[in-house]
Amino acid sequence: MKDSRTEYPDLQRQAQNRTLTSMTSKNNTADDEIDLGQLLGNIWRGRAWIGAATAAGIAIGAFNIANTNPTFQADAMLQLEEKSGSLALPSSLSAMVDNDPRSVTEIEILRSRLVLGRAIADQNLDWRIRPDTMPMVGTMFARYRFPILDAIIPSRFVRPGDRIELDNLVVPPRMLNQEFALIVTSSTEYRLVFNGGPQLEGTVGLPTTDPETGFSITLASIEAPEGRRFFIRQIDERRAINDLRNRLSVSERGRASGILEVRLTGENRNDNARALGAVIQAYLNQNISRSAAEADSSLDFIRDQLPQAEQTLRTAEAALNAFRQEQVTIDLSLETQTILGQVTRIEGELADLQRREDELAQRFTPSHPTYRQLLDERARLEARLAALREQVGALPETQRQILNLTREVELAQRIYTELLTRAQEVEVLRASTIGNVRIVDAASASPLPVAPRKALILALSLVLGAMAGIAIVLVRNWIRKGVQGADELEQLGLPVFATINYSKEADTEGRRGGRMPILALESTADLTVEALRSLRTSLHFGMLDAGTPTLSITSSHPSAGKSFLSVNLAAVAAQAGQRVCVIDADLRRGQLRRYFDQPRNLPGLAEVLAGDLPFDQAVIQGPHENLFFLPTGRYPPNPSELLMRAEFSKLVEICAQHFDLTIFDAPPVLAVTDPVILARNTGATIFVARHDQTPLGEVEAAQKTMSAAGLKFSGAVLNGFDPKKASGRYGYGYGYGYRYEYKQRQQ
Repeated sequence: MKDSRTEYPDLQRQAQNRTLTSMTSKNNTADDEIDLGQLLGNIWRGRAWIGAATAAGIAIGAFNIANTNPTFQADAMLQLEEKSGSLALPSSLSAMVDNDPRSVTEIEILRSRLVLGRAIADQNLDWRIRPDTMPMVGTMFARYRFPILDAIIPSRFVRPGDRIELDNLVVPPRMLNQEFALIVTSSTEYRLVFNGGPQLEGTVGLPTTDPETGFSITLASIEAPEGRRFFIRQIDERRAINDLRNRLSVSERGRASGILEVRLTGENRNDNARALGAVIQAYLNQNISRSAAEADSSLDFIRDQLPQAEQTLRTAEAALNAFRQEQVTIDLSLETQTILGQVTRIEGELADLQRREDELAQRFTPSHPTYRQLLDERARLEARLAALREQVGALPETQRQILNLTREVELAQRIYTELLTRAQEVEVLRASTIGNVRIVDAASASPLPVAPRKALILALSLVLGAMAGIAIVLVRNWIRKGVQGADELEQLGLPVFATINYSKEADTEGRRGGRMPILALESTADLTVEALRSLRTSLHFGMLDAGTPTLSITSSHPSAGKSFLSVNLAAVAAQAGQRVCVIDADLRRGQLRRYFDQPRNLPGLAEVLAGDLPFDQAVIQGPHENLFFLPTGRYPPNPSELLMRAEFSKLVEICAQHFDLTIFDAPPVLAVTDPVILARNTGATIFVARHDQTPLGEVEAAQKTMSAAGLKFSGAVLNGFDPKKASGRYGYGYGYGYRYEYKQRQQ
């Protein structure tokens, strides 16, 4: 009967491909999944980094707070009122007043150049005084006193409490925005140093002037010791306005409340209140002026119209008197007077209706009931006026002329009288104008700074520091991914013979010289030694099919623990009654002699392979009766060629005849080709991967190196397993710096 595997090779290959595809898919899915527990474990194991980053963040935040001048805020509250004045005015005057507070408009006026420019001019807000401070940390040293460092800091830099006060400053236009230095020479004297200009000496309270440039300065006080330096300048008006506007904020409290809240921030608490008070006062003054402007305009118009109205009245009276004298007529008849009164009354009512129509036309259309009622009333009055004019036309000529002249006189007198009355009303309005703004809360500075917000900065520093620490930990884990368990090695096709626990006593990293302890002989009860015994048992059964009882132990990088594993495995095998020889086959940087406390110039493997020394004279008795050791000997210039000689194969045969187990401590497989040569001549080859340090990529690279030579690892050992890092992703960078020059043994 035929084997199905030979009869259907294509089906077999397809099944294998499907199996590999399924396994790859599962592995990719597992890689794509995020293990939250593992992530939290990594973060917890990196708590030292996170703590350090958090502490650094808090320190940076505290330094930022200490090195930043506090910012204070002054505030005030204004109320926009209906502009009605303090006197009871007629309705005709009330119509001249705008009852809408128009908060948005007032806010923009308050921030205008008109208002801010007046405030700057009143309080000299364009003067700037800057103390000389140390670079980077000057603000902190200007705020806090450090007695120990006070003698080291140059005297020109200000200390806490140092200040000067200006009384007057006159700067010519060409020197605007230019900074000059003021150096204190005594408690009442100072020296001015200009950039590329003259130096002036001055005294507090007296003006210091430069006749050539027109510069003048008067200092009100000096509160600083000799040597302190300050920088003074006057900025242009536009820059001063922009600076003040950036520090000023105006908002309406509530919706359509007419309450404005004005705030001004700055580093000097008293100057903030003074500057804000000047801004509010300038705003009030312009508000009053703006409110009286309409009254002034109306009064000017009335005063211009009064002479013309008076002249019209005098002309009408003169025409009436002349006609009466010409006709020798003194009075109108009763009928004519009645008609004249009615005509005058109706014309007055029509004039009132015309004013009302102008007002209604702004709010309603002609189809509105109120508007239509007014139009009907005007049509009725116009019809009545037309009827009266027909009656006037029926009067005798003399009476008709007298009536017309008398009506003109009364109309001119009415206009003149109304203008006089309006002029008096406008005079009263202008005198009673107080503006439509009232100060609810005067400008006042808060005692506590509004910035920097210490609690918020420290909280953000803590959070950002912790986040930075977590990011560092995660990035380190992502960059340095080491073997975490035996299952990862088995997934790469390497059977794991044993997992050796980490032992602090056996950790030889950082030891540059001196003897190294053999843990299996000095701490027999250690858990690591128990794991080594387990490895001895696994190798006993794993090497049953090996050609010779010889074993090569290698790794992908130094510090994986292959030398430690070679010596201690040999020790536990010797304790079990086996004759064991451990050979240091690292002919470039072998350090196995330190476990046996042997000097560096001791002859060994190199001399045996070169034929200079027989094996039985080079081998050394170890600390146990069944344990023997062969050092590297003198470092040869051609270690690979030396291992490829036939003498090495003979050496392996000699070891197989005289020892139950021979262990070759080989160099890293990714560094040199020596392990491949050793693996070809020995019975088995073990790969040592260090937990959390050996990347999986290096393991795969080592397998490919062996596979290229037609070899493979017999198995692997996971060394230095730390349960605390069982799910970690920590790793470290290692290098294997071989020196290829020949090293002579010192005699």
